[in-house]
Amino acid sequence: MTTIQWFPGHMHKAQKEIQEILPKIDLIIEILDARIPFSSNNPLISDFIKDKPLIKVLNKNDLADKKNIKQWCNYYNNENVQCIDMTTTDKIGIQALCPLAKKLVPRENYNIKPIKTMIMGIPNVGKSTIINFLAGRNVAVTGNQPAVTRQQQLINLGNGIHLLDTPGILWPKVENKNSGFRLAATGAIRDTAIDYQEVAFFLVDYLSANYQKLLLTRFELMPEDFSDPILTLEAIGRKRGCIQSKGRVNLHKASEILIHDFRNGKLGQISLETPEMIESELIETQKLIEKQKDEKIKKKEQRRKRYLKNKK
Repeated sequence: MTTIQWFPGHMHKAQKEIQEILPKIDLIIEILDARIPFSSNNPLISDFIKDKPLIKVLNKNDLADKKNIKQWCNYYNNENVQCIDMTTTDKIGIQALCPLAKKLVPRENYNIKPIKTMIMGIPNVGKSTIINFLAGRNVAVTGNQPAVTRQQQLINLGNGIHLLDTPGILWPKVENKNSGFRLAATGAIRDTAIDYQEVAFFLVDYLSANYQKLLLTRFELMPEDFSDPILTLEAIGRKRGCIQSKGRVNLHKASEILIHDFRNGKLGQISLETPEMIESELIETQKLIEKQKDEKIKKKEQRRKRYLKNKK
């Protein structure tokens, strides 16, 4: 898997609708996955909102590495951006959103002129659950599959804040291949759009290097099982009974077990990226993009020369 392209029609429609209504919005609340604060950050959102006040919420903090969460909050915080972390069961954390919104958009009377807030985020980061808690009732559809919300809806929170819920949208192309794997691993992309084994190999490689002890504990592995990602996945499969004919390991089933255990937090609190890691990846990704552009120009020039040669 080099790049992920998954942009259903309703996402394209949602993107256009968001752009149309943004001039009327005072504040943006962007929900991110605390395990992948950068990869779950839709670059289109930054282009849309420009200089509007922004609250970045690192959701699912109960699944992420606490030390890593702190690094990301420091990375994102600035004068116009407030970054906080929470989980959908953290009532105190969710309640803090409204006072923070009023701090970023101060007004004399919020009842006369309520804050118009838009809540945004990629699929499956917990937007709808947070909205339902803020509203005090079930106004947003929830689910453990991406792309559950399909249209915008305006919600009066009753405290001087009007909240516009938007469908979770991805962007047309995930340029950074590692971000693509992370989105797939956390469930932001439908499982039918990915190859489970490729994602599992990515996870095994990363976890072996950064959270090996958690893998050892969860699957009762031995240190020698980490000499190669395939061997690690095979060891996990044998421990979980994923055996086919002639004693072969069913790698697809082993991959499913690893990915589901990661998503559900059964491996422990794990983060898949750090600010330093992302800075390095961005440089490499930009180099790759430039290389692809150069190759495209060269191919176009070669086609042009062949055309002129054949025309003679």
